[in-house]
Amino acid sequence: MKHLLKLLDLSDKEILDILNLADQLKYEKKNNIDHQYLKGKTLGMIFQKSSTRTRVSFEVGMYQLGGSALFLSPRDLQIGRGEPIEDTARVLSRYLDGIMIRTFEQKEVEDLAQYGSIPIINGLTDFAHPCQVLADLMTIREIKGGFKGLKLCFIGDGNNMANSLIVGCLKVGMKVSIACPEAYCVCDEILEFAKDYPGFEMTTDVLKAAQGADVIYTDVWASMGQESEALERMKHFKGYQVNDEVMAVANKGAMVLHCLPAHREEEITAKVFEEHASEIFEEAENRLHAQKAVLVKLLKGEK
Repeated sequence: MKHLLKLLDLSDKEILDILNLADQLKYEKKNNIDHQYLKGKTLGMIFQKSSTRTRVSFEVGMYQLGGSALFLSPRDLQIGRGEPIEDTARVLSRYLDGIMIRTFEQKEVEDLAQYGSIPIINGLTDFAHPCQVLADLMTIREIKGGFKGLKLCFIGDGNNMANSLIVGCLKVGMKVSIACPEAYCVCDEILEFAKDYPGFEMTTDVLKAAQGADVIYTDVWASMGQESEALERMKHFKGYQVNDEVMAVANKGAMVLHCLPAHREEEITAKVFEEHASEIFEEAENRLHAQKAVLVKLLKGEK
């Protein structure tokens, strides 16, 4: 594992190794056990998209691991004035020990890895959100005790979250069902991957997808950069809401996850959100621990 660009690049063992290390780091943090494994290391954080959880969790994570993090917006870099990504990659590789980038195009992340000589971490692109799904898997295993026999149902846009959830959950042995409008289906690359897994289903029928699910997952209907589409999207996604009707057909004791921020009464009712708030905010906390595990794996050179 040289980078974290997308979960498609990782084996099931690599994913589980990250989760195991995340559990260890969370235990050490909760018990005040020193774990400054990255003392003297510096992470550059490039943000083309704004963030709450990604910025704070990576910055705090590096601090807790004994390293430091630099926040770099397009205004701080020549990349915002047209410098080619390959030049930025080669320059920053001479200063930093790793780069986390949160941006729009997956190609930018891939190009950083191609032209740079240090580990690159995808903090989010329009195609994938691997850090979030590692935290999701960590949370599912904590609450459910494992992955075997579990079914995750994602309701909403076939976007970066759906893409990464399909890959991550199928690789660790879960079943996955996706409920999305026809105009907002999962991309062909992910469908090509999923076709080899009998536990995958995609449908426009929300209740069919949620039937027998152990984990119900949703995301906002209009992601960052799609604000101009919000009204049009609301028409398409009407009915794609996590509510009592959905929870009634899921398995008893089903958990609910949301990558946040949440728009109550749109993709999820306030009632269901608050009933499962402990799971959702444990999931948010686990961004810190899962990303610390990724940082240690990549920047310390753990195999």
